[in-house]
Amino acid sequence: MVRERLKRWWQQVRGFVKTVGQMFYGATIYDWVRELNKERGTRERLFVLAVFGDVLGVPLLPPYYALRLLPFVVPQIERWRYSMLRERDLTDLFDSEIG
Repeated sequence: MVRERLKRWWQQVRGFVKTVGQMFYGATIYDWVRELNKERGTRERLFVLAVFGDVLGVPLLPPYYALRLLPFVVPQIERWRYSMLRERDLTDLFDSEIG
């Protein structure tokens, strides 16, 4: 009986510590992580455009180097093609950035 109460109390303490940790993360570095992920995605799209631009009709690198890098990019090609050919408008530039 006492062991169950202690176990339940310990789970509540763990939940509280986890919640406080998530609040601290959200208040301090969440925006940085989000911006870094956006930047990583942008650079990744530019890299794939430079290497496999001929898929869209923009040849930038000789095919030899593109073929050497192909195995590393195959899982991302369909997503990349969709993101490059997607229509964008003015609101995509701001992407919920208020400040």
